[in-house]
Amino acid sequence: MIETIVFDIGETITRDDRYWHSWADWLGVPRHTLSALVGAVVAKGRDNAEAVRLARPGIDIAAEYRAREAAGRGEFLDETDLYDDVRPALSALRELGVRVIIAGNQTSRMGELLRGLDLPADLIATSGDWSVAKPQPEFFARVLEVAQSAPRETVYVGDHPVNDVFPAKAAGLRVAHVRRGPWGHFWADSPEIAAAVDWRIDSLMQLVSITER
Repeated sequence: MIETIVFDIGETITRDDRYWHSWADWLGVPRHTLSALVGAVVAKGRDNAEAVRLARPGIDIAAEYRAREAAGRGEFLDETDLYDDVRPALSALRELGVRVIIAGNQTSRMGELLRGLDLPADLIATSGDWSVAKPQPEFFARVLEVAQSAPRETVYVGDHPVNDVFPAKAAGLRVAHVRRGPWGHFWADSPEIAAAVDWRIDSLMQLVSITER
C-alpha cells in the first residue's frame, strides 16, 4: 500500500530552464554554452554547480546568488515553470487519499514561491527550510518524519541518481525514477538505476495507476 508520495522539485515538479537561463544571462555567457556545460557535468555524474564554475572559474556561487537577489535578478517561479502533468497528477493522488509532499534541494525562497502557486500538496519543504540537503541521510529522515507513513508505504519521486534514487532507497523508501530533465534522461536506462528503483516512469500521471493497483 502507498500512503505518501514525496516529490523532488527541480526537473520533477519544475523545469530548470529559467534557472539555467538566468545564470547564463547573469554570467554573460550564451545560454547554449551553459546548457552544454550542464550536459557535460551530468555525463560525468558531477554536481550541477560545476557547470557554473566551469563558465566562471573561481566563482563564489553563494556571493553571486546574493548579488543577483540584490540586483532584483534572483529566483522567480510561476505557473509556466511547472511540468504539465504536475497539477493533474497531484490532484488525482490526493483524491485517492494519498498524502502528497514536495521536498527537494532548493532555497527557502524557492519554497515560498512554490507555496505561492497553491499546488495540491499537503506540505512543501526545501533543504533551505530544513537546513539539510540531499543526499544526506538526515534529509530523508525529515522526509519520513513529515510523510507520517512507514518507509515501505512511502515513495520518493526524483530524477537524480545520487541525490534522489540511491539515498532514498538507502533510507528504506520505495523509489520512482522519472525520465525528465538532463539527469532523468541520461541515467534512465542505467543498470544501476534499474536495479535500485521500484518504478521507472515518463509521466507523473503513471503514479496514479501505480497507486491504484
